[in-house]
Amino acid sequence: MSLKIFMCPPDYYYNIDYEINPWMKKGTACANQAAVERWNELKSIIHSLGAEVLTMKPQPGLPDIVFTANAALIYRDKAVISRFRHKERQPEEKFYEAWLLEQGFKTVRLPENVNFEGAGDALFSGETLYSGYIPRSDISSHAYISEALGIRIISLELVNPRFYHLDTCFCPLTDGYVMYYDKAFDEYGNRVIEANFPEEKRIVVNEEEAGLFSCNAVSISKSVIMNKTTDRLKKVLADKGFNTYEVDLSEFMKAGGSAKCLTLKLNEHSV
Repeated sequence: MSLKIFMCPPDYYYNIDYEINPWMKKGTACANQAAVERWNELKSIIHSLGAEVLTMKPQPGLPDIVFTANAALIYRDKAVISRFRHKERQPEEKFYEAWLLEQGFKTVRLPENVNFEGAGDALFSGETLYSGYIPRSDISSHAYISEALGIRIISLELVNPRFYHLDTCFCPLTDGYVMYYDKAFDEYGNRVIEANFPEEKRIVVNEEEAGLFSCNAVSISKSVIMNKTTDRLKKVLADKGFNTYEVDLSEFMKAGGSAKCLTLKLNEHSV
């Protein structure tokens, strides 16, 4: 069975009209055609690596719906639907839920007062889920998710506002590796990561690479797809046996997202 990845085309991509993370600046103009071209390039690379891409129809007035990583947390046949903190993204929830139901997933809804932003804040390494909290997802969501899915969750507090979702600063890779930005976490968070990933499996990105959203990458087997990054990081990854694929995703970074944000793995625990 091939890996299936969920994406949504940026047909209604936009100028930045609101600010819900430190990367967004109102009035910033986006090159819509460039966004479409780079999105298609990302999709093509994913397809070339043997994965199947499934797409959802975009919706006018919801430009951030392209960031499908935030649709839900997927585990086997269940999808924990996001409850977005910001009102600008809350209308996306019903479209994501309807699409996932059409794909045959059993959807799980958290209580209305519990914020949770899907795979943007919840990333698996093997069968263990690493879940971020503050500023977007509530730590109270972790107990609900653990019970609903029957999984182990390790909570990581995000302390740097520029890295507002876990997937902007933490990227589990194949064979038990992890790529992360240590300064996005407090001392305790770093100790937790170090306790769960041996030193030879940890790839720490520097400030420049973190700012290029290098951790917001798509991992498919021993391939890593990311925004344009540094030669240093590409060499580190190559030395660990990984192939890197770069796509200029600067248009999406204006809204605070990159490769990982634009994708959601649908059957990671079925292949």
